[in-house]
Amino acid sequence: MTIVIRNGIVVDTEPQPVVIGAADVRIEGGKIAEVGPGLPDVPGAEVIDASGMIVMPGFVDSHRHTWQAGIRAVAPDMTFQGYLQRILGELAPGYRPEDVYAGNLAGALECLDAGITTLLDWSHVQFTPAHTEQAVRALHESGIRAVFGFCHGGPPEGLVEEGRRVHDTYFGTSGLVSMAVAALGPEIVGEEHALDEWRLARELDLPVTAHLGGHGQESAASGLAFLRDNGLLGTRTTYVHANHYADDHLKFIADSGGSVSVSPIDEMTLGIGYPVSGRARAAGIPTSLSVDTVTCAPGDMFSLMRTAFALERGRPGGEGLGFTTRDVLRMATIEGAEVVGLGDVTGSLRPGKQADVVLLRTGTLGMAAAQDPIGAVVLNAGTDAVDTVLVAGRVVKRDGRLLHHDVTAVLASLTESAARVTAASS
Repeated sequence: MTIVIRNGIVVDTEPQPVVIGAADVRIEGGKIAEVGPGLPDVPGAEVIDASGMIVMPGFVDSHRHTWQAGIRAVAPDMTFQGYLQRILGELAPGYRPEDVYAGNLAGALECLDAGITTLLDWSHVQFTPAHTEQAVRALHESGIRAVFGFCHGGPPEGLVEEGRRVHDTYFGTSGLVSMAVAALGPEIVGEEHALDEWRLARELDLPVTAHLGGHGQESAASGLAFLRDNGLLGTRTTYVHANHYADDHLKFIADSGGSVSVSPIDEMTLGIGYPVSGRARAAGIPTSLSVDTVTCAPGDMFSLMRTAFALERGRPGGEGLGFTTRDVLRMATIEGAEVVGLGDVTGSLRPGKQADVVLLRTGTLGMAAAQDPIGAVVLNAGTDAVDTVLVAGRVVKRDGRLLHHDVTAVLASLTESAARVTAASS
């Protein structure tokens, strides 16, 4: 099927964010075929009129505990230790497989509604095979492009066998949902467990995403030394909350091919540390943005971009004033795609890539008369601006409404699940 998006203000992100201006986008077979002004008509093509809209690649969230959609704002003022106790210690054990399904489906649809077309679902609620089945099922049914980050929740000795089973059962063919190993890592679990996590990733040729560098300088240094000493740095690894690495550590991560996921709101509100956005990028590390959890943060990329931009620009002594809106938009799109291992698939409008595209309205009081479209996306736009969303050339949102799902029913299921989970832990 051919789709032509006409008359939009096109913003691309590769190799760097740029305003192409008034142009059209032609999509063939789910992929970007051509971008340019005045593209010729294609007989039988669907035409999407983007007049008065910004046309750009979809956003990428590189680390979200999607199952937590049903406990939104349950811990808005907690510290990290409070989060660990309340969310992971008290609420998570009460989740049934059907609760995981309800949270993952609603959370993935929340992403699509906000223009996030690619999600790394960091899923540490895999208490039984049924929990895993429902988590993956929800991602598939949502229509989002996702990387399922498998974090084993059973006995440590079963990690490798269960990881193999999950991979062989759910990820034997290509599609919108792929797999990564979401590792607890050497700063959280014992060394043997951590070794098994990286061994599983190597055996299955999967990337690793791990919470590394967010537990203080000594812990960050020892965790990195563990990876180095055990020959694990060659495995594609994303360092989540990498705030406590020294600059020489960041350069070491860059040289090893590592990447970084920044959760700017949670990292500040939970007391994890000052976001490493500018320092990581200065070291040459692909650096991305992530929601982390809606238990204490908003679930949209616009909030993340604004927070990351303000925090970096506000560094003492003007050290961050070189950080621009274009830098943060790149983190939210193509750089995020690189971090989750999909840089050749999505994140920009380069011909040949999957057509993950977002149309943002500008005809509102909050967006009207913007002189710099990129500045407007980062500083002025919100979820209400998201008019149309495509994933792999399939329209999943049009005229401000999600298609393909009964959103009322999804929300009712989520509400019921949330009431049961919170009541059981009170």
